[in-house]
Amino acid sequence: MTEQLAWLIPVLPLIGFLINGLGYKKNPKGLVGLVGCASVLGSFILSILVFFDIKANGAKTIDLFDWISVGSLKIPFSFLLDQLTSIMLLIITGVGFLIHVYSTGYMHDDEGYGKYFAYLNLFVFFMLLLVMGSNYAIMFIGWEGVGLCSYLLIGFWFKNTEYASAAKKAFVMNRIGDLGFLIGIFMLFSTFGSISYADIFPNASTVSTSVLTTITLLLFVGAMGKSAQLPLYTWLPDAMAGPTPVSALIHAATMVTAGIYMIARSNVLYILSPVSMAVVAGIGLATAIFAAVIALTQNDIKKVLAYSTVSQLGYMFLGLGVGAFTGAFFHLMTHAFFKALLFLGAGSVIHAMSGEQDMRQMGGLKKHLPVTWFTMLMGTLAIAGIPPFSGFFSKDEILAHAFQVSPTIWAIGVGGALLTAFYMFRMFFLTFNGKFRGTEEQHHHLHESPASMTIPLIVLAVLSVIGGFVGVPEVLGGSHLLNEFLSPVFAQSIEILEHNQHGHLSHATEYALMAASVVGVLISIFYAYTVYVKKASVPAGDTARRSGLEKASYNKFYVDELYNAIFTRPLDNLSQIFYRVLDKSVIDGVVNGFGQLTQWSADKVRRVQTGNIGSYMFMMVVGIILILVFNFLF
Repeated sequence: MTEQLAWLIPVLPLIGFLINGLGYKKNPKGLVGLVGCASVLGSFILSILVFFDIKANGAKTIDLFDWISVGSLKIPFSFLLDQLTSIMLLIITGVGFLIHVYSTGYMHDDEGYGKYFAYLNLFVFFMLLLVMGSNYAIMFIGWEGVGLCSYLLIGFWFKNTEYASAAKKAFVMNRIGDLGFLIGIFMLFSTFGSISYADIFPNASTVSTSVLTTITLLLFVGAMGKSAQLPLYTWLPDAMAGPTPVSALIHAATMVTAGIYMIARSNVLYILSPVSMAVVAGIGLATAIFAAVIALTQNDIKKVLAYSTVSQLGYMFLGLGVGAFTGAFFHLMTHAFFKALLFLGAGSVIHAMSGEQDMRQMGGLKKHLPVTWFTMLMGTLAIAGIPPFSGFFSKDEILAHAFQVSPTIWAIGVGGALLTAFYMFRMFFLTFNGKFRGTEEQHHHLHESPASMTIPLIVLAVLSVIGGFVGVPEVLGGSHLLNEFLSPVFAQSIEILEHNQHGHLSHATEYALMAASVVGVLISIFYAYTVYVKKASVPAGDTARRSGLEKASYNKFYVDELYNAIFTRPLDNLSQIFYRVLDKSVIDGVVNGFGQLTQWSADKVRRVQTGNIGSYMFMMVVGIILILVFNFLF
């Protein structure tokens, strides 16, 4: 079955894109929503069939057609369907379908309804292509495709200059990372003579460590851009300019997971390069803490969630860097559930608040939005790492592996988890508790969202609560079903890792680590409750005086200003110099000079045309004489 139908998984959203894209001005909204949702639902159903097929029969490669054949370069267009791909397919299509359904309510009154769904379908198509490809070339097509779609969707309301600039920022910053990724692919071909996974991974151990380190670091540059890690992260918070369901799709099911997937897929290459592993872990840990500190002081509800995503992605990279490949992928999965839920919940809040996103103008929304309140509480508990919610199991697995590498890394990671619990409950309490702080008009408008928006919230809340049970560790009486399922993908890396490591954590140590983390998180939540519920504190206004770390955090450590000073302004100034000196003076001077010369010549020659026949005859005779003299002399 899989061989005959798997190609339809990406093709169905592509068909949805074509129908909605070609008829976006004429198709009625009902048809647009039906086509957009049904195409992704169809892919989800097929993904379930693929999952059970792989579970029963193992991985398989499906050759569709010969794609590129030039000299020794032969790249077939084929799909690799294995355990890693099948989980990604379920996340992309499952969460993507819920976001499509939610969008039918959220975007119903938007004039660009048809165009929006066309872009959304195209986004899902490229992400599916990215994870299904059996080689880096197909992955790169999907990689670039999701970059294009993010540009289109972040700048969906492009008439707003700020939103259009955010889209351009995301596009340009991702191109920086993509350059590293592309050079890495070229190096893979020059080293292995192929860019197919089946040719590269089995032969990875035959290549020198220095070459593998270069390749993996180049690939990681691409991952830093796509998954918003230091220093290429600043596009993601600005990407909030797009419609809120787009934010959910980017942050949960598509674009930012691409970098995690790529490194997880390339795990064999990374495990053979200790330097690259250390770099991935270091960048991930630094990003996790840095973004968490910024999230502490943000007042835009979507900005808090955006920096939260950057921080959680940092945890995933930390997991990859310390060899917890399953743990990192596990966190990608649970994060998809609760982050999609939190973004869609934030969209429900913004919908009720008539577009207001500043939490200082909210408060007391619990009684007006009971479904949104309850489901966002589930998501907040999950991301905070409270047992038995899904985020607890996945984050704890990463931290446990980090402890094996270094207790210091574990301690910093736990510190980030405490910050996460604080800023998430700060957001939750400021939004739903206390007195309403908005305008009278906003208060009058408050209402729960329609079923098309609340049903996806409920489904995602259930997944956020129970999603972690697929990875219950042995120490808590589980068998870690996800690890068992993914073991063929990471088997070679785990074997190398176990050979290099000495010993495992005892159950007593694991219990102690979990207890320390949970107790710390509970203290953070209690502190947030004390400040924002018992004392009913409200963050100060934008012009209030702040000092020290708070001021730096509130201003996002001035990274955007730093980039403007180092890169943007010098390049703008250089462009102005080229424009004024080279373009205006040299190029325009040459082009205009030829034009003026022609004009001048024409003016002079024009005077010869007097209309006097006698004059013409005289000039003809003079001409004949000159020709004769010329012939006589030469």
